[in-house]
Amino acid sequence: MHHSVIKPNSWVALKLPSGVTRVIQVTPNTSISLGKYGTFPANLILERPYYLTFEVQDKLPEDSFSRLRVVPPSELYADVFAEEDAECANPAAGPGSNNDAVIATAEGEEFSLVDAESGNVIARSTQEVIDENARQKLTQAEIEELKRDGTNAGKDVIAKLLLSHAALDQKTSFSLSKYKLLKTKKYIRRFQVLPIDVPTFSNWQLEERDASKILDIRAEMMGLVGCWGNVHYGGEDVFLEDPKATAEQGEEALAPLQEDLLAGRWLVVDDTGGLLVAAMAERMGVLYKEDDETDEAAEEEEETEQKDIEMADGQQQETTSDTTSLARHPKRPRDNKSRDSDFAVPFSQTNTITVLHGASQPNLSFLNYWNFDVTAPQHPPHPLLNHLLTLSWLQLLKPELDTSYSTPPLTADPETLSTWKPSRRGNFHRKRRRYARVRHIVDSTRAGNFSGLVCASTMDPISILKHALPLLAGGAPVAIYSPSLEPLATLADCFSVARRTAWNSGHVAEIQGKTAEELEKWEGSEQFPLNPTLLLGTSIQTSRARRWQVLPGRTHPLMTERGGADGFIFTGWRAKPAEGKIAAKGKFKRRKVEETVSTPASA
Repeated sequence: MHHSVIKPNSWVALKLPSGVTRVIQVTPNTSISLGKYGTFPANLILERPYYLTFEVQDKLPEDSFSRLRVVPPSELYADVFAEEDAECANPAAGPGSNNDAVIATAEGEEFSLVDAESGNVIARSTQEVIDENARQKLTQAEIEELKRDGTNAGKDVIAKLLLSHAALDQKTSFSLSKYKLLKTKKYIRRFQVLPIDVPTFSNWQLEERDASKILDIRAEMMGLVGCWGNVHYGGEDVFLEDPKATAEQGEEALAPLQEDLLAGRWLVVDDTGGLLVAAMAERMGVLYKEDDETDEAAEEEEETEQKDIEMADGQQQETTSDTTSLARHPKRPRDNKSRDSDFAVPFSQTNTITVLHGASQPNLSFLNYWNFDVTAPQHPPHPLLNHLLTLSWLQLLKPELDTSYSTPPLTADPETLSTWKPSRRGNFHRKRRRYARVRHIVDSTRAGNFSGLVCASTMDPISILKHALPLLAGGAPVAIYSPSLEPLATLADCFSVARRTAWNSGHVAEIQGKTAEELEKWEGSEQFPLNPTLLLGTSIQTSRARRWQVLPGRTHPLMTERGGADGFIFTGWRAKPAEGKIAAKGKFKRRKVEETVSTPASA
């Protein structure tokens, strides 16, 4: 599975003792540097399980590199086990009773910190708390020398620092643990290997990189977007049948679009560099490669490269005129399966993500951390290859103005193809395959019937919904993230009860005489930017998970949390307005109320 062992060329997160996370690519036969924690060969962690803690050992005299040692859990949690054993041995003392007494100074008293060897007074104070530098007898120069000459992965430095502390016995158990943890983070040479999943990557991007690249979206907000967008596995893959088009056939040989097969598809507008797409793909089960796909990646890539060189029309063999070219590019043994034609659609009809973007290429660079490059023309096998579709706003709104959609495909007869050089034939087939892909993406997107809309963009959400709402199926959820509240508040006002009532009253002159289909594609006006009947149950919400310190008498939220935008989410559900007036029908019977009349009694 994707989180079992560390594979070559995969991206991992190294969690250092200082709390810093480093995201690196594990390239075989290279060295990984962790700064002051040391350097080690990358091959030492390949094919090792994730979540292990490694310790960088000192170089042996006969070695030219540092070896790694797997730290067992008994050593990692030795302090916790020792504390639990002490509590079990003396249950009457209670937890945290050892060394918890705090000495208070009486009026007029003064504490002095005296060096035991020389008898000199190092520091004086009228309080119990004395400067930490005065309590530590080791100078900074001596500590640096210990770091250079020390062994045992920094544990000896920590031990000497604790032994050289002049007031260690005056610390409470909590203060002692805090001091030891501080020195351990600073000097111990350990790291933990974590897989790159969406929460780990988003936290790393927020805390240690540029948070503005992902619009300050936190892991909990990303989870809310996925939940309100109802993003889930969309079903087994369904592919269109190969039309078996030859090089002489044009657009008439394209595989026809079958709208009844389109299901489990989500429409996305992503300005987070691909992080939102990664979060959705993780929910849909198409983000991580399986182990067998990873093993076959290199072989498939070589086969794809040979395909463009060898292929003339999908069936024709190379002629004698290409003998020189074949000598430079020898053929690999062909398998028994037949080659797909140029017009074969490689995308699944279900469980797909369609990304709308405003540039010539979508900005999905963060998907590289999951070994997927959307700009690679010949990509090794990856689940996103068949489940990620991208198109621009121009291709959606006015496809006839896009040359890759409107230009007819190239055609050539077998005799002409046989006279071309292999590079020209390869370009010929690549252009035909690109034409088939673009036509399928644009036509299937304009057909609509999407299962949901998820957005995290700097664009005006009103302009997005104006063209995206008609593409959604009835009851499809809408989830839009924004770092600030104002754009979503303006959007929510477009679907207010007052606007919906005024729209349905029949007094809006602009909509008189328009059909239901025309009203769904309403161009908008100053009073009604959007059709207020297309969304129901609109709301705006936010959520933020805060970390707390939980200690007896010292419970409070951590004051070192990062700031930045809180982030807000607009949610709603696509509605299909009913045509005509709605009236309740049925048979109603009026109940007879029996009246009792009281008569005065006779005298």
